[in-house]
Amino acid sequence: MQEARRRGLLVVPANNTTMEAEMNALCPDFAPFMVARVKRPSRTLILADLPEYRASTLDAIEPFLTQKPELVVYGCTAAGFLGGPDGNALMVEALRERTGATVVSTAGAMEEVLAHEGVRETAVVTPYLPAVNDGLRSYLDHAAIEIEVLDSFLCETTDALGCITEDQVREKALATVTDRSQSLFIACSQLPTLNVVPELRVKLGIPVWSSIRATAWAADRAMAKQPA
Repeated sequence: MQEARRRGLLVVPANNTTMEAEMNALCPDFAPFMVARVKRPSRTLILADLPEYRASTLDAIEPFLTQKPELVVYGCTAAGFLGGPDGNALMVEALRERTGATVVSTAGAMEEVLAHEGVRETAVVTPYLPAVNDGLRSYLDHAAIEIEVLDSFLCETTDALGCITEDQVREKALATVTDRSQSLFIACSQLPTLNVVPELRVKLGIPVWSSIRATAWAADRAMAKQPA
């Protein structure tokens, strides 16, 4: 008899066109993920958006509660950085209470995987404007991880963000790392990195992670801790 597919729910901004396919590839036990799309402004998020974004997140998951997901992936990276570790933890807990599932977040996964790698300083590539980049810096400061160098695509709209290609991510990453870089993190669950990360690991010889790949790693780790 065929084993039942495991149930995973991916929670992403409504504009996100990348994370679903990459998470399906990286977490095949949960493929295809159910996807809850969160309403958001067409510009990039700012701190003042977070209360409404939180409410929209909980509204977005409501139609999927009857499916009883085992795993919920909160893939809203910018919101996690803007809210900081405490705000992100509150969102994760709200999702856990509402769904009864194991919940992982992209922001938390970044901190978790870099700490697991023993990273204390990292180069970073983002698509964000300064406010979210500052939130990312604060998030890593909380984990005692310094940013050696940060470069950004500085996307002002979701349309601009959605146009970034794997080739552009690769080019930006290679232009950002330095001879002293101990690791590289590519932030944002919209940036396409499925093929880029393995290539960069070989080329650079340092730990290279992206928001999506870190989230898949954290999801596998979290589910492995659950009773069979």
